[in-house]
Amino acid sequence: MAKQIALFPGSFDPITNAHLDVINRVAPLFDEIHVAIGLNSSKTPFFTLEQRLDILQGIFKNRPKIIVGTYTGLTVEQCKKIKAKYILRGIRNAADFDFENAIAQNNLQLAPDIETILLLSSPGYGHISSTIVRDILKNKGNIKHLVPNEVLRYT
Repeated sequence: MAKQIALFPGSFDPITNAHLDVINRVAPLFDEIHVAIGLNSSKTPFFTLEQRLDILQGIFKNRPKIIVGTYTGLTVEQCKKIKAKYILRGIRNAADFDFENAIAQNNLQLAPDIETILLLSSPGYGHISSTIVRDILKNKGNIKHLVPNEVLRYT
């Protein structure tokens, strides 16, 4: 039987406790989960690529089925490259659903053999987003309750 491989793409600028919740909840379902930083030249990240990679590697260093990396281009092309049949995405609210649904529909047209799995936020995580974390950081606020400890080393 072929390995069950999933890709969890994102900017992870920074990774949050909500991202970790999604990964932890789906981990039992897959042989491998690739947590991949998508490089988007139109965005200026708060954390450098090196910092984000270091953070992810630190978080997942003792979890061999979780593979950290980067990619450019279409997410479905990265899935093909790593032989992933699933794209994982977390959704917090109706706005997320609308956005993720549009992307999933387009991805399905581009690659009909790759499914998107949308996982609802667990209670207590729906308010967390990387954008909010960055805004709090820019204004010298406390993010300790929103992110894993590995992120705090870079703040």
